[in-house]
Amino acid sequence: MLLDLLVIGLVITLYPLPVMAFVLVLSAPGGVWKGLAFILAWLACLVAVIALVLLLTGGEPPAPRSPPSTAALAAKLAIGIGLVVYSEHRRRRRRRGGPDSAADSAPDAAPGSAPASGSDSSTTSLTSRMDQATAWSAAVLAVLLQPWGMVGAAAATVVEADLSHSESFLSLLAFCLLATSSLLAMELYMVFAPEKAARALTGLRTWLSDHKEPAIVVTCLALGLWLAGRSLYELTS
Repeated sequence: MLLDLLVIGLVITLYPLPVMAFVLVLSAPGGVWKGLAFILAWLACLVAVIALVLLLTGGEPPAPRSPPSTAALAAKLAIGIGLVVYSEHRRRRRRRGGPDSAADSAPDAAPGSAPASGSDSSTTSLTSRMDQATAWSAAVLAVLLQPWGMVGAAAATVVEADLSHSESFLSLLAFCLLATSSLLAMELYMVFAPEKAARALTGLRTWLSDHKEPAIVVTCLALGLWLAGRSLYELTS
């Protein structure tokens, strides 16, 4: 369980769409407080999903080969295949350079959600809206931009958690912190070195705008193959 959660948490924290949105949030007036609201809402979603799974399992993992255990593995397999398909869809759309690719609006939500754009006009428009947004708006944005497919894979993994062992608590804590680590790092950088952070975030924003699509393809493909491979192995072994 720990290894799977760490892999999923790493991909979530590197997924470019929430990172792009968070950069815009931090760059807005009052960005530190808006960023804090974003992080708290982001963490609240992760904790809520984990708590719901533990409530359903009672904190005890189902027996191997039991229907709940098989269902969890099947869900991970389906999510993994879905991420691979989504990755290929983004790759082909990028190669075509068709209207869908050019019409992406700034950060979209998650695999399978509405596409997002890297064009200057849409980014400028989103930046303007962020300047007028409140901390509550930033919190709502964090919920909308959760990569819910990846979080669903984490939920299917948490089914294996055994709360009678402290290792499970540490694994769940490590997942939440890792999945939020990129946001926390940017928030703390902005708090303790605002001028340097502003310059660094501007550079990061430019880089993400230029490399968003390849990053989406790579992260979704890597996690999709991992989930599909692990699930198939456990289902057939």
